[in-house]
Amino acid sequence: MTEQAAQPRTFSTIGVVGLGTMGAGIAEVFARNGFSVIGVEVNDDALARGRQHLEHSTSRAVKREKLTEAEAAELLARITLTTTMKDLHEADFVVEAVVESLEVKKQIFAELEGIVAPDAILATNTSSLSVTEISTANAHPGRVIGVHFFNPAPVQNLVEIVRTVVTEPQVLEDVTALVEQLGKNPVVCGDKAGFIANTLLFGYLNHAVAMFEGKFASREDIDAAMRFGCGYPMGPLQLLDLIGLDTAYEILETMYRQGRDRLHAPAPILKQLVTAGMLGRKTGRGFYTYDGPDSPVTVADDLTPSADDRPQLQHHIAKVGVVGTGTMAGGIVEVFAKGGYDVLFVGRSQDKVDGVTAAITRNLDKQIQRGRATEDDKAAVLARVTGTTSLDDLRDVDIVVEAIAEDLAIKTTLFNNLDDICTGGNGGRGAILATTTSSLPVIELARATDRPQDVIGMHFFNPAPVMKLVEVVSTVMTDDDVAQTVRALCDKVGKVAVSCADRAGFIVNALLFPYLNDAVKMLEAHYATADDIDTAMKQGCALPMGPFELLDVVGNDVSLAIQRELYLEFREPGFAPAPLLEHLVTAGYLGRKTKRGFRDYSVR
Repeated sequence: MTEQAAQPRTFSTIGVVGLGTMGAGIAEVFARNGFSVIGVEVNDDALARGRQHLEHSTSRAVKREKLTEAEAAELLARITLTTTMKDLHEADFVVEAVVESLEVKKQIFAELEGIVAPDAILATNTSSLSVTEISTANAHPGRVIGVHFFNPAPVQNLVEIVRTVVTEPQVLEDVTALVEQLGKNPVVCGDKAGFIANTLLFGYLNHAVAMFEGKFASREDIDAAMRFGCGYPMGPLQLLDLIGLDTAYEILETMYRQGRDRLHAPAPILKQLVTAGMLGRKTGRGFYTYDGPDSPVTVADDLTPSADDRPQLQHHIAKVGVVGTGTMAGGIVEVFAKGGYDVLFVGRSQDKVDGVTAAITRNLDKQIQRGRATEDDKAAVLARVTGTTSLDDLRDVDIVVEAIAEDLAIKTTLFNNLDDICTGGNGGRGAILATTTSSLPVIELARATDRPQDVIGMHFFNPAPVMKLVEVVSTVMTDDDVAQTVRALCDKVGKVAVSCADRAGFIVNALLFPYLNDAVKMLEAHYATADDIDTAMKQGCALPMGPFELLDVVGNDVSLAIQRELYLEFREPGFAPAPLLEHLVTAGYLGRKTKRGFRDYSVR
């Protein structure tokens, strides 16, 4: 006979210690789901603030028609508030949500040991401290577990369930079932600082701070790059101001002390800002300046670009050339033609040239069907587009954008040819020569010409007609007038231009791919499953895709090539490609395009 698995236990009374914003939210979540809740605070003033948190939250829910007046009253009636820990004696599950101090938490857990029943489960809502260390305060550490809710708890669906090496399997099973009963999505992980979401998020945020500190790009451009290039709801520096720079510093410091990963060592400017009391929104000043403490409204400061500095066309641009006939090249042709420019594009054969025109026609037909364009718009765009199979026809264009294969040797030869051919544009000054490379050094292409001052990176994102971002990449030799002209040109065709220097990854890939690589390392270490990691980043950080979903879309071979470039450029040990990524590429598991990557798509 097979042994039947034990049924998850039934909980009835929930204890919550600490009724700040997070603790009150947790109490509300349990009460919403029919549990009796006992909320404990340190004194009457703190208890009154906790009651206020609960009343404000439920009244907002009533205004938004998420709860009725009667439901809100019933919810609050299920919560008993007290300043006496001994009132938790009937609780069969207790969540601690006090200040992030190891000593304070351990003191609470030691006190709970003598109050609750021997089979009661004790949970901590810590976001970064060691659950194992907290559990050492208990004679029965096997019943201690991490249950990390995200703020605001009534709204956020993700809960990280953190098991220690001594957490009893039944405790893990019971708590996972309990969290599911709350309508939340639990993800299970081991006990290391940062757990899933913060480990991946704060490495990325710290990298963005270092990028800003090194003056590689402005704060506005770093934030715009990740919002428009990756679809993130907030840029990294904006997000740090929202989180609080002191909180971010403590999380990074805790993660670094435990893991000794240099990528988690807080960037020096973080400590400087915290020491100066510039903690972000809550103090009215952080990476940005706000119109008052706790305000989301930014105001101009000494780093804010002046409206008078808006880029202007310093070169005459009337005719645009594009080299290439792939998806990216066709998209760029469409962008410029829609922006009112005459476009001449070059393909290797007439079939490929015709394919670009057909693809643009299909895109315009779809837009007409959706009411986003008219037949007149279509006719006007197509009238501006001309295809050719001869590079020599580009002699009179004012700017040429190269969008061919990511092969340095082929691109170098092309730029050498374009240097000789594109001499008639800009009133005889010669065309600006732009590359849409995503990873190769622009300076190498500039050196293939006799006018490196006219060479620049113009990195569009795929699909070019849809994605708003263009990274404008200047080399040490690029003329300022050229860079300003390209930024102004982007603006005229409806794109958001961000400026950066010529180094591997530019802004977006330099921030995105180390984060993806860290996710692969996390999976490789069996710390959490791919599904749980994806869920954590989508629901805990509001990202449009989880890291493994994104890797399979981008292509693991493409991702590996970019990660190798980053590692070679920065020589940062943490940027070394994860062996699992190398192995998947070797096996031919490249993602969706081969129907197998981190997931198997052949059976879907």
